[in-house]
Amino acid sequence: MIDLGSKKLDHSGWKNQNTLSNEILISLYGQQASQFFFRNNPTPFVFSDSKSFDLIELEQLLQAVGWGRRPLRRVKRALDNSLLKVGLWQHDPKFPRLIGFARCTGDGIIDATIWDVAINPVYQGVGLGKQLMTYLMRNLKREGIKRVTLFADSDVITFYKRQGWTLEPKGNKCAFWYSN
Repeated sequence: MIDLGSKKLDHSGWKNQNTLSNEILISLYGQQASQFFFRNNPTPFVFSDSKSFDLIELEQLLQAVGWGRRPLRRVKRALDNSLLKVGLWQHDPKFPRLIGFARCTGDGIIDATIWDVAINPVYQGVGLGKQLMTYLMRNLKREGIKRVTLFADSDVITFYKRQGWTLEPKGNKCAFWYSN
């Protein structure tokens, strides 16, 4: 079961130190942004659902995880029509680097579907994907979404199972979560 009652992300292995001021965090990443430091890395990682995406940078991230090219005009339309878009940036005062992404579609009331979850391979395996999903699910819960579906390729199903997702009955590319 996925616990969405917590207002904080799971901080195991994370240290909050040398944080960005609230003014800088909000001005660069938006009102709901959350920042974290990982172990001995002095650079903050920032989750945001309101910072806009550079389409070229997003395309580079998606290609880095092995996805095929998508026409940028279609990607822009998909983003414009998404219920929620979440980015994960490694903060740099001059050039924040997009290292993670996820988006949701849905009716905004009852149902949402998660698509396109990606973490740059350089940053995989340290818990950022789990943190991204926690941030995403917390925001969906805040919006009152009661049912979330997820489409994922078969090679990453184990990642989602470890977080409490269950496969649809035929065991194909879909997992489900239902709030209590």
